[in-house]
Amino acid sequence: MQAATISFANLHNHGELFANILRARRDSFIVRRNWDLPESMGMEYDQYDTPASRWLAVHDGAGRPLAGCRLTPTTARCGIYSYMIRDAQTGLLDSIPRDLLHGEAPVDPQVWEVTRGFVVSDLPAAQRHKVRLRLVLQMLRTSREEGITRMLALLPSNWHRWAARCKLEMTAAGREMEMGGINYQAVWIDFAPQLH
Repeated sequence: MQAATISFANLHNHGELFANILRARRDSFIVRRNWDLPESMGMEYDQYDTPASRWLAVHDGAGRPLAGCRLTPTTARCGIYSYMIRDAQTGLLDSIPRDLLHGEAPVDPQVWEVTRGFVVSDLPAAQRHKVRLRLVLQMLRTSREEGITRMLALLPSNWHRWAARCKLEMTAAGREMEMGGINYQAVWIDFAPQLH
């Protein structure tokens, strides 16, 4: 099991891994959850998959992702879009309630958003926790490299059950809400204590 952080600057070093992440996202979000998202060539993508973002993957070493997520700086801009949670709050996205956060969505170079987190569906239950921990370690490594002190994520509302097991300092950033048959909640992930 290996982990990688992919950017537009280094994706050529990772073979098919980036495309396979987008394929795994399609399986997770379009096929399994039946979300109405853009897709092409068997890959899911959206307006936030830009050079500003990073894609984290835990993979088998042969290019098959086991888990992954996307990180986007809260300072990102692409046309009318910034990042998913802020764009939802400003009314650009119909699929996410505007009142998802307790306060105003941040625009701060040290705060990044985490979206499109997945664990592949055919991963045995005995390996899921180990894979999640490896993904968290990669998030920590990337936070150090990018100077990220906090992340803002939209997670299933059972996040508190596994936060302690993954040794993450997490607090609610908004209310619980139902989307696509799943309860979600915006959550702060604090990396500042671990950056020293």
